[in-house]
Amino acid sequence: MHNIVFVAIGGAIGASMRFGINGLVMGWLGKGFPYGTLVVNVIGSFFMGLLFSLLEHGIVSDIAWRSFLSIGLFGAFTTFSTFSLDTLLLLQQGFWQKAVLNIMLNVFVCIAAAWIGMQIVASK
Repeated sequence: MHNIVFVAIGGAIGASMRFGINGLVMGWLGKGFPYGTLVVNVIGSFFMGLLFSLLEHGIVSDIAWRSFLSIGLFGAFTTFSTFSLDTLLLLQQGFWQKAVLNIMLNVFVCIAAAWIGMQIVASK
């Protein structure tokens, strides 16, 4: 039960970081392209890969830290980091077809889902 507290704290910090970084990047580069989202996704993916290596090599092994960082902080900062790691692991395991499918489904199905959500609101 205490791990959920670590996830929640990490999530609050990650979401706040996402909000702050997105705002800074938009203020710097403008709103003509989602640069803020791109920057957050790249940063989150980098740190998720770093964390995975730290876990894999036993440098970070405490379940509370793992929950705080991977699910909480990076999970709230960007879910793209998890998607990136999942895809990379599929590629490393030789499942390139599953990796390509994962990429296609995550990109196209999520875009379609966002569009459907927009259409539901627009139709009201």
